[in-house]
Amino acid sequence: MNHEMNKTTESQPARLSFRPRGPALGLLCGLALLCVPLSARPAPADDQAFVALMVTLTSEYAKRYPIEATELGIHSYDGEIDDVSPAGIAAELAWLRDWQARLAAIPLASLSTENRFDLELARHAVGSRLYLRSEAQDHRRRPGTYLRMVAGSVNALIKRSFAPAQQRLRLVQARLAKLPSALQAAEKNLDASAPLSQVAIDITLSDLDATARFLSDDVPLAFPEVKDAALQQELRQASSTVAQALRRFGDFLKQRRKTASPAFSLGSEAYKKRLWAVEMIDEPLPQLLSRAESEIARLQREFRATAGKIDSKKDAAAVQLDMLKDHPSGDRVIAETSARLSGQQKFLIDRRIVTLPSPVLPLVRETPPFMRATTLASMDTPGPYDSAKEAYYYVTLPNPTWTKEQAEDFLRGAHSRPIIEVTAIHEAFPGHYLQHLWEGRLSKARQLFGVMSNIEGWAHYTEQMMLDEGYGNGDPTLRLAQIQDALLRAGRFVAALRMHTDAAGPGSAAWTVEQATDYFQKQALQTRKVSEMEALRGTQDPLYMVYTWGKLEILRLRDEVKAARGAGFALKGFHDDLLSYGRAPFRLIRPLVVKK
Repeated sequence: MNHEMNKTTESQPARLSFRPRGPALGLLCGLALLCVPLSARPAPADDQAFVALMVTLTSEYAKRYPIEATELGIHSYDGEIDDVSPAGIAAELAWLRDWQARLAAIPLASLSTENRFDLELARHAVGSRLYLRSEAQDHRRRPGTYLRMVAGSVNALIKRSFAPAQQRLRLVQARLAKLPSALQAAEKNLDASAPLSQVAIDITLSDLDATARFLSDDVPLAFPEVKDAALQQELRQASSTVAQALRRFGDFLKQRRKTASPAFSLGSEAYKKRLWAVEMIDEPLPQLLSRAESEIARLQREFRATAGKIDSKKDAAAVQLDMLKDHPSGDRVIAETSARLSGQQKFLIDRRIVTLPSPVLPLVRETPPFMRATTLASMDTPGPYDSAKEAYYYVTLPNPTWTKEQAEDFLRGAHSRPIIEVTAIHEAFPGHYLQHLWEGRLSKARQLFGVMSNIEGWAHYTEQMMLDEGYGNGDPTLRLAQIQDALLRAGRFVAALRMHTDAAGPGSAAWTVEQATDYFQKQALQTRKVSEMEALRGTQDPLYMVYTWGKLEILRLRDEVKAARGAGFALKGFHDDLLSYGRAPFRLIRPLVVKK
């Protein structure tokens, strides 16, 4: 899961099987969960049939999306890649519509409470994927998805030892052989009729060279333990062929840019549809913007007050700069990040904050080259079915081509020591990594399906919660870093709405990239380099506002549960209840958690 761009499409999760779904069906499902008669007594046979159906769905899903299946730990299709040709997409749409109908036909009242929830979750996931493919058509708008497909399909086979090295090398070769055709299909999807923006192409081109070099330089070195010279030569040749195909794809995009639109904004109506379809959020846009601006104003006040506790003789900006100057050199970032994890894990246990299903720590590694342009830190966890259990906490280091001044600006914005501490909370304990550790306790539907407002909302919520519970012993410098991070996420909330909607009022003009950059720098108090990256990301990730929205929803839900449970409220119990529903939309979770 990504602490993307400051610190992970639509907000790209490292592994997320189904993305959420369409408006009308979502509202029906969300309300129907509350309308099942209490007198209904589900038949065990119906529950057994539903569980079996989820097994079938998982199996078919793995075949339909083999790259994601590898990430899930289902290794039956590791030599295949997703079919993104026009015929393949048509077949995918037919498959999704069939499953949408099959799930809609199941009576909610026939199932237990737990399986009713899972049915709602599955309906939402299938409908969301259908929306993104048929109406939003991201495969025709976002060329960067093809770079991630190329690099991700190969990296998924390299990074974890789920099979002997020679077997995985052959699987990599099998995927490499299919990737040039997939890039040719991408060109057809992105033809002159596609609603493609210039900035989408520019961002893709900025990542393309690193992705090609990952193929040509890094992949051939991925299996040093394989001593078969002929196999290694075949791998080098296949990797080189795909790198060349990527560069041809880049040439295509440069030509395509001449006819692409300078506009990137979705517009209010499309944004509202996407927000509901993907996240089950239906708040009016002006209300969302009001919440976002209120939160950033609150954080600014708290930032100034906290800075005053550190040094009352300096203004907040000077105190912040002092904090940012305290950073390790680039070659020490990984070691200092790794050193934080065991202490955070112990704090969770000692303070009884949440159940930890496993004592294993994630491995801190440098971010892969193809992710560096838009990710400062991220968590890459194994799938729920994977025999290889390595989880990778990626951190992005300064680009060796940068000047000394650029590298210093980057390290200040991304890896000051207090920021490293807060980022580790978000990514590992008790953020993304802990949420992953709970997967083994969940049903199949909850292992597979989720929304980013829950995934990123949980991780962002934990940053504030940990400090509120005493982590850091009240160190105001650590609190200042936490608030700075929160300001960045609140800045996303504002910028997403202002870049893509008229939430500020009818006829209000959408922000340009430069306006969003200035906002991140002046109002969200980020460095110039981070602000530029954040603004660019917002053009392609219009729902990156869900970090702050999700945090606020968890805080609201916690207050509701406190009121309902009174003296029986325990923070650990609340967190465990929340995590037991996986990464489902809060709209589905709220009534069940409050009622417990």
